[in-house]
Amino acid sequence: MAVFSIRNNHKRRYVILLLSLACFIIYRHFRSPTGRIRINRSTGLRINSSQFSLGGEPFRILGGSLHYFRLPRAYWKDRMVKMKACGLNTLTVDVPWSLHQPEREEFHFQGGLDIEAFLHLAAEVGLWVILRPGPYIGSDLDLGGLPSWLLRDREMMLRTTYPGFIMALNVYFDKLIPKVVSFQFKKGGPIIAVQVENKYGSHARDANYMSFVKEALQERGISEVLLTSDDHEGLKYGGINGALRTLNLQKMNHDDLKYLEAVQPNSPVLVMELWTGRCDGWGGLHHSFPAEDLFAVVREILRRGMSINLYMFYGGTNFGFMNGALAKPSYKALVTSYDYDAPLSEAGDYTQKYHLLRDLLSHFNNEILPEMPKLHWKEEYEVAILFQHLSLWDALPYTHEPFKSQLPVNMENLPVNNGNGQAYGYTLYETTITRGGSLESGHNIQDRALVFVNQSFIGVFHHRNLELAVPDGKGGRTLSLLVENSGRVHYGKDMDDQRKGIVGDILLNHTPLRDFTIYSLDMTTGFIDSLYRAPWKSIHDKPSFPGFFQGRIFVNGYPCDTFMKLPGWSKGVVFVNGQNIGRYWDAGPQQALFLPGPFLNSGMNQVIVFEEAEGNFQVQFEDSPDLGMTVDI
Repeated sequence: MAVFSIRNNHKRRYVILLLSLACFIIYRHFRSPTGRIRINRSTGLRINSSQFSLGGEPFRILGGSLHYFRLPRAYWKDRMVKMKACGLNTLTVDVPWSLHQPEREEFHFQGGLDIEAFLHLAAEVGLWVILRPGPYIGSDLDLGGLPSWLLRDREMMLRTTYPGFIMALNVYFDKLIPKVVSFQFKKGGPIIAVQVENKYGSHARDANYMSFVKEALQERGISEVLLTSDDHEGLKYGGINGALRTLNLQKMNHDDLKYLEAVQPNSPVLVMELWTGRCDGWGGLHHSFPAEDLFAVVREILRRGMSINLYMFYGGTNFGFMNGALAKPSYKALVTSYDYDAPLSEAGDYTQKYHLLRDLLSHFNNEILPEMPKLHWKEEYEVAILFQHLSLWDALPYTHEPFKSQLPVNMENLPVNNGNGQAYGYTLYETTITRGGSLESGHNIQDRALVFVNQSFIGVFHHRNLELAVPDGKGGRTLSLLVENSGRVHYGKDMDDQRKGIVGDILLNHTPLRDFTIYSLDMTTGFIDSLYRAPWKSIHDKPSFPGFFQGRIFVNGYPCDTFMKLPGWSKGVVFVNGQNIGRYWDAGPQQALFLPGPFLNSGMNQVIVFEEAEGNFQVQFEDSPDLGMTVDI
């Protein structure tokens, strides 16, 4: 009997173990990012009278925006896990057309632009996804994320059913949408909703456009809930039948909520963009939205039973030339940092906002929040001495083949980049003059130009300075205008008029200049790499400006995040190992550029600075950010 009992106990334990293992496998297979069992994958996100449901269960969207293109791929998971640890259940992500299709025949969906890998990672971390595929996404990007080659068409009408725009959009969606369709909730993926365009109510110039975008998404297999998103100015005109209207705001506006409930009764309310801060412009101050004010707004939204998405939860960095610009009250280009005063800082550090939100959101979750991940170490590296220089004029042989034209040609219509024109960077226009006098730009410089006679600097054209005095001289002399695209306007009705470079006649003594030689300096990685072959000179050989300055930074051991400061420099761009880290400008407010550890190598690293006017030939590295003087919103 004893032996029989022992054998039965072993069998019982074995059966229990198998059942437990089976239950665990079923739980892991069907577990949703909220931690609950998915009752019905076929139902997806549903809009009920006052709340959402997901998989047949009541659901509240607690979301945050995170842009994969504004941080290194190596940090995607870190930011997602910190989002999850704050109590959020949904990640909202914008998809930038301009980065994925930089040329008509060229598509980029690899490396830091691998949207499929990003969505896989979101599912792995346990976050639902709201996808915002555009085509226009805004997001404070150059041209709102639309590719600049669209502007080669002089008749182009962006964000309309203009045939040229629709044709390009169809090609793009044919590439993008098949990559994300399988990630929809009803197909087993994390995408629970898809937004149709963005803030179209404030643009509202084509009554058929939003219907076209909606159908373009659905025809390609998008079957989850559709959304539109507008602030108070556009809420009236931005909606479309078959899509849930959502609201953007920073502070509670009860009139907007009443209007939304009136035009969309018996529906849950989603604040699609609760702005946690604001972007900064060069020459201004760093904007801060006090943590206590954000906390109060979030608490009130949740108290009312509404859903929410924090824009931004993590802002990141405008690496390269991706920053947009503001048109009103006057043109102002945005800074490199997109810290946005968000709950996670530009370097992924926790802020007071993060801690307040985590405490608040913990009450709206039915499970214990994950532990907060450890922060990345920041390093204060040794000063980098830039020991070599290369003048702009000596770098010209390494640019695109110069283009000769009787009239000045804007960047987008230059015959470079396989017929796609120039998107970003600088363009140099040169012509011959035989006398001095008054040089007038007539608002035809977009956005800023350094002016030279025989390579000697004489002044700057910008939006407020439209006239310069050209000194007299003997014989024919070379007049050079180095024009920078500081960033295309990303919002509003000025977007069709965002061609850069010289866009019309420049007058000398009221006579239009003619016969230009034009150099495209788009500052691509390929161009920077080509400068290795250039005749660099020692820094002691009286460097000239504008110019490139080269040095090295040594990293001992595993590379860490750091912040680059350039005191004594004026305005330019920094490249580390060929990677465009972004623009700097002593106009502020930003005083330090974020340099992520993944952009560095263990050992020696190359630093190249393109400086327009002056420099002290060294770069400092600090372990803390400096976004400049702050003003509360």
